[in-house]
Amino acid sequence: MTTTTEVTRTAAPSAHPFAKGPVFAVAGAVAAVLLLLNGRYGYMGDELYFLAAGRHLDWGYADQPPVLPLLAQLMDSLVPGSVWALRLPAVLAVVAAVVLTAATARELGGGRRAQLLAAGATGGSMQFLGSGHYLATSTLDPVLWTAVLWLLTRWLRTRSDGLLLWLGVVTGLALNVKFLIPAFWVVALLFAAWLGPRELLTRPKLWLGAGIAVLAAVPTLLWQAANGWPQLAMGEAIGDENPDKLVAALSMPVVGLVTAGFVTGTVLVLYGLWQLLHSPSLRFLGWTMLALTVLFAVAGGRFYYVAGLYPLCWAIAAVRLEAGQARRWWRWVATWPVYALSALIAVPLTLPAVPTSVLDANPELPQPLLASAERGWPEFADSVAAVYRSLPPEQRERTAIVTQVYWQASALDHFGPERGLPEPYSGNRGYWTLATPPASTDTVLYVGEDSPVLRARFAQVSRAGVVDTGRPAPMFTQGAPIWLATGPSAPLPELWPEFRDLKL
Repeated sequence: MTTTTEVTRTAAPSAHPFAKGPVFAVAGAVAAVLLLLNGRYGYMGDELYFLAAGRHLDWGYADQPPVLPLLAQLMDSLVPGSVWALRLPAVLAVVAAVVLTAATARELGGGRRAQLLAAGATGGSMQFLGSGHYLATSTLDPVLWTAVLWLLTRWLRTRSDGLLLWLGVVTGLALNVKFLIPAFWVVALLFAAWLGPRELLTRPKLWLGAGIAVLAAVPTLLWQAANGWPQLAMGEAIGDENPDKLVAALSMPVVGLVTAGFVTGTVLVLYGLWQLLHSPSLRFLGWTMLALTVLFAVAGGRFYYVAGLYPLCWAIAAVRLEAGQARRWWRWVATWPVYALSALIAVPLTLPAVPTSVLDANPELPQPLLASAERGWPEFADSVAAVYRSLPPEQRERTAIVTQVYWQASALDHFGPERGLPEPYSGNRGYWTLATPPASTDTVLYVGEDSPVLRARFAQVSRAGVVDTGRPAPMFTQGAPIWLATGPSAPLPELWPEFRDLKL
């Protein structure tokens, strides 16, 4: 017979009601801003690449698993040519992150105010708000980490092992977006074994969930194995982008904190991390965040690699602020004017709030972060098409257009057909595996800096033009030279491996 004392001892601690009204209001405001601005400017370079990769669907790519190309292809099939529609999954992902952060605060003991503070920190974060503007792995991956941490904190409160199976499902999805989540689990479980809760590692459903995650990743892992594990080389290429390793390692966490949020996000990440490290049941996650930051920084990783851990920091910080545990001299960070100021600064820096006409008329103005990567692509295609059309018709039939950077090939893949351009090619990053020039090619129209492959493998190389987008503001492709190379020393399919270049 079970006694009252035994029931009390085994029952999960109760949680406050979910603050649906305030949390959904914040999520709705974020969605409204993103939906209002998402159609401005144009496709970001990576979005064009996902569309190109989606037209060559496979179980994997040299630089990523299959989810983003599949999602891009799906959205473009539903609403062809719509930038606004392509970005709907990104909007939904950020809205989900807002709600999940509030839900995490609830699992940690937060009431109505804590949930609102946590949701607001996510909604006003430059990292999350900005990533809701474009479809990318850096948009979906942090949200999936946020979901993992919500499930994990819920398990810590309830000890309901069914949640561990869902952790496996979400982890499996994350593995098909980006190969970062295993680093979290390895480090987190090592710290759990050391600092507790050690019982997490003894739960059979944790390992069953791990099996689910591995099974979900089998197709893309088989693709990687069959293609020589290009993702490993890709990681090395990203790490080599900054030749000064020390500067890159030191700047990575600083940039990450800045993009967490102008004031609110940055302060609450630091305060939340401090609280995690001093909470017996959560300190393994605090040390996980510190260890992963160091690991990714030393490996030359991007600043957003640990962004999926920020919502946990915001959640625990909000809970402590609601409980009045923060020192009085900086409780001002949890007031609505500070939150509003952070959001007002984040919007023009990360979203296309400034109209294109204003940017073109005032090129001296500070440009939004992605302005040069989202504008000028149709004009870039016009420049390449003008040079291509200047070739004799019989030569055009034997000409392959090759670009130095995968963004350029992706733009030509999207905007080229209506301008009469053939399928483009590029040896850069994952585009190298998408298509290979035919053996009938004897001329290459190359867009980019002077190529040593062209000089070594073609009889004649001459400058045929230059990219001119006609826009006064800085553009990613502005001024890129266009070369004409003839007389290859071997058929293009044989020379193609020499064009491979994972660096930007």
